[in-house]
Amino acid sequence: MSIAGGLENALLDARRKRCGCVQLFVANQRQWRHPPLTEEQIEVFHRTRQSARLDPVIAHSSYLINPAAPDADIYKRGVAALADEYDRCGRLGIDYLVFHPGSHKGSGLQKGILRVVEAIKKVLDKHDNPCRLLVETTAGQGDSVGCRFEHLAEILGRVKSPDRLGVCLDTCHVFAAGYELRTKGGCKQTFKIFDDIVGCENLKVIHANDTKTDFNSGVDRHEHIGKGKLGREAFRNLLADRRLRKLPFILETPKGKSPGGRDYDMLNLAMLRRLAR
Repeated sequence: MSIAGGLENALLDARRKRCGCVQLFVANQRQWRHPPLTEEQIEVFHRTRQSARLDPVIAHSSYLINPAAPDADIYKRGVAALADEYDRCGRLGIDYLVFHPGSHKGSGLQKGILRVVEAIKKVLDKHDNPCRLLVETTAGQGDSVGCRFEHLAEILGRVKSPDRLGVCLDTCHVFAAGYELRTKGGCKQTFKIFDDIVGCENLKVIHANDTKTDFNSGVDRHEHIGKGKLGREAFRNLLADRRLRKLPFILETPKGKSPGGRDYDMLNLAMLRRLAR
C-alpha cells in the first residue's frame, strides 16, 4: 500500500480493503536520503496500527539497494540505506523488512553472496531491534543472487542469526527461476526442496503474484491472480499447504481498476480468499 500523505495511510487503506496484513515502504523507494522520522509520525503510526488491527506489518526496502554490488560506492550507499530502513522499522514496530539480495554484476556469484552476508551483518550489528530481515527470492534475471534456494541457505548459514533473519518467497520469482507451482505434485516437490535446503521454519512471508512470463524465463513481471502463467490452480495448491496456511500472503499485483471499474486489489483479494475456501 502507498504511503503517500503519511506512513499511516498505508494501514488505513489496507483496513478499508479488509486486509489482515499489509506491506509498505518506510520511505521513498526511489531516493537514497530521507528526513528522519519525527516522534509524532511514530506515535501516529503506532496508534493507527492498533486501531487497524493489522498483523503482521511488513516493510519492503528501496529498489535502489544492491547488497551484492561490486562497486564500492554503490555497496556502501546500499548498506547505509538498508541500515536506515531497518532502524525505521524498529522505531515503527514493523515486524519484517523484506529486501532483494541484488545482483553481483558479473563479478561472480560467490563474491556476490559474500557481499550480501557482510551487508546483513553490518545492518544487524548497527541496530538491535525486533524487526526481522527477510531475504527475498529472485527471478534469476541477469546476475541476480537469490534465484536458487541454495543461495538463500548459504546466506542464512553464514550470517548465523536465525532469530533475526528469514526468507520471503515470491511466487512469480520462484516460478520464473524454474520451480514448479502449477500442479499439486509440482508445488509439493518445490516446497520439499525448499524445506530440505532452506527449511520451512525460515519462511516468514509469501508474496502472492501471478506472472506474465513463462516457466524458467528468469523474468520478473507480476500479473493478477489467475490471469497469468501460474493460473488459479497454483494458488489453490499454495493455500492448501498446511505449512503455509498461517503465513502472511502479500499481493504485489498491478494497481488500478478493471475494465468494469472494480478495484484490482479487491478482485485479487477476493480470488485468493475464494481459492482458500
